[in-house]
Amino acid sequence: MQYRKLGRSGITVSRLCFGSLTIGPLQAGLSISKGAALIRHALELGVNFIDTAKAYNNYPYIREALKGWAKEVVVTTKSYDYTAEGMALSLEEARRELDRDVIDIFLLHEQETALTLAGHRPALDYLLEAKQRGSVRAVGISTHAVEAVRVAGTMPEIDIIHPIYNQGGIGILDGSREDMLAAIKIAHNNGKGIYAMKALGGGHLVSEAKKALQFVMATPVIDAVAVGMQTLTEVEVNVAWFSGRQPAQEKLNQVKRKKRRLIIEEWCTGCGNCVRRCPQGALRLIENRAIVDPETCILCGYCAGVCRDFCIKVI
Repeated sequence: MQYRKLGRSGITVSRLCFGSLTIGPLQAGLSISKGAALIRHALELGVNFIDTAKAYNNYPYIREALKGWAKEVVVTTKSYDYTAEGMALSLEEARRELDRDVIDIFLLHEQETALTLAGHRPALDYLLEAKQRGSVRAVGISTHAVEAVRVAGTMPEIDIIHPIYNQGGIGILDGSREDMLAAIKIAHNNGKGIYAMKALGGGHLVSEAKKALQFVMATPVIDAVAVGMQTLTEVEVNVAWFSGRQPAQEKLNQVKRKKRRLIIEEWCTGCGNCVRRCPQGALRLIENRAIVDPETCILCGYCAGVCRDFCIKVI
């Protein structure tokens, strides 16, 4: 496994970050024991970096996976809270539910613009105070927006940025892949630790997974990549790729054979962009929510490119 420092934060992480959204109730809904076993297997294979969030409702998986584990593990969590009071509660919840006195990295979840960051300033100030107290090691933001990376990349108090970045530019709210990379470069040059999300475009690049992952891994200004995994085989295949090895063909075939499906998350607002974009007519609006016809959908992924809230995924 390869390891990198996250910018000037002093935190060393594996280049493969275990993206835990996919194991919890918002996606696969694995049992605690099965989800924890996946994380533990990744740790045994050299992964020391786990990404989660308050909204994922999966702290118990991580707590169970870390029981009795002696080596250092870096855990990032995130919160939508915008007040100091709310962030205080979120930080204490994370410390309690993860059974960790110190949260390594705490991010403001899904920031979009300078105004968003200004509106969340009380929560950010609380995290900075918590960092001074030693309850948090590093603070930052996660985002799908180029502007947020540009703004946070020049803020001296920001340590870590977790931006969306993938070969297809899928899910970037306000620009192209090239725009996002330019913003990331500025942030990196200012000492920010960068770990990317959605390298597989929310599942839409799975058919060319190795190429898509290697594209992001080969970007010098990106320190690590969070990848969602749901099976032991997926863990082993990804660890092999991130370690510069070719996975066993049998395991690669298992991953390729996995049946995929389009899911539309519960936070869909029914804007209709995906319905208008779908060339197959597989999407329609029912009670202000997009619904997919699995018999018509060909998993082309075009709908994801126009979903502002990134609530459409192939899993």
